[in-house]
Amino acid sequence: MDLEYSDKHKTLQKEVRRFIAEHGQQSPKTGGGRKRPDHQVLEWQRLLLAKGYVGRSIPPQYGGFGAEPDVLDSAIIAEEFNQTGLSPGLMNQGISMLVPTLLEVGTEEQRQRWIEPTIRGDIIWCQGYSEPNAGSDLAAAQTRAEMVDGEFIVNGQKIWTSSAHFADMMFLLARTEPDQPKHAGLSYLLLPVTTPGLEVRPLRTMTGRAEFNEVFFSDVRVPGDQIVMQRGDGWKVANVTLKYERTMIGDPGKAMNRLLRIRELMEETRVDGRRLIEWPEYRDRLLRLQGEVLAAKYHGLRLLSDQARGDDSGIGRQIVKLAGTQLGHRLSALAVDVLGAAGLNYEPRGEDVEDDNATTWHIDYMYDVGLLIGGGTSQIQKNIISERGLGMPREPKAANPATATGRGS
Repeated sequence: MDLEYSDKHKTLQKEVRRFIAEHGQQSPKTGGGRKRPDHQVLEWQRLLLAKGYVGRSIPPQYGGFGAEPDVLDSAIIAEEFNQTGLSPGLMNQGISMLVPTLLEVGTEEQRQRWIEPTIRGDIIWCQGYSEPNAGSDLAAAQTRAEMVDGEFIVNGQKIWTSSAHFADMMFLLARTEPDQPKHAGLSYLLLPVTTPGLEVRPLRTMTGRAEFNEVFFSDVRVPGDQIVMQRGDGWKVANVTLKYERTMIGDPGKAMNRLLRIRELMEETRVDGRRLIEWPEYRDRLLRLQGEVLAAKYHGLRLLSDQARGDDSGIGRQIVKLAGTQLGHRLSALAVDVLGAAGLNYEPRGEDVEDDNATTWHIDYMYDVGLLIGGGTSQIQKNIISERGLGMPREPKAANPATATGRGS
């Protein structure tokens, strides 16, 4: 990969820096967990869309900027925003997961209908995947969708549904072919969260916020054309979405933004008259994390290069979620430690309470604990990497005690 900037790339860098100098004060604050975007966030998102700093390679007919994919363009934009600590724009399940899924496997009508309002932030999506008995084994999902008079009638339950309490729409994995093997019997449906019969029950976490939810479906009606690909193709579509989910959760740009904010915090914080960045134990932790963040950054460029060439990144993409969530947790842990006594004093508050910098780091730290589990636990991610990426034998299943003693059926 040639990382030398051409004249075109140098021009883009100057353009981004000029934009930041002129408009940087309009950026919303980063960090602090999930909540519905407010007016400031939406205005910032639309400004970035107009300049091509988000949605850069999405075709104009779907509301994007329409630029040709360019790895260095993406790297320059991310670098300049991260260096200044500005928000890089909305990164949510609709924009980072559903939009690329529709671009890859959706119909033209679905792209025309959903992509532009999603990338503008007008429509917020949530993901109906995990169930009480189908979390790590997603293909075991039992929420049913039965076709009746041209509509799917959905019954069942989802859990750990991030953002469902403020989302407008859901992409849902449901079992439409109960007579087929579990991987072949699923379909991928799109439906409004306000559909009659759909109930959202928030699950308040240790952050003090209800960022996850239970969702119950009681004869929820979904038009038969609100399906991505065909009946029984849900597992294929779900895996396309999961591919982008892992990249979103382990985003190296977010890690770089955090690293730079922590460095500023260490330069400003003094103990016994010395800046914390001068203390060897803190500086050593920062430098180790800096090495990991840079590795994640350049690995992300490698994945972007693969995507631009149409290559399958294979194990390269599979490691992003595992490495990214572990790195994010260590970054937040350092920030909380740097806060000192303030790092021990946290009173969980609701979504509508404005957060100061210390509170934001606390929310990030506790939310990052959840990300080690959400989207596939670290243990499950290691199994995926070893089995699918490295070709190692599948994890052996424990013997059923009843069968082992001759009492099984």
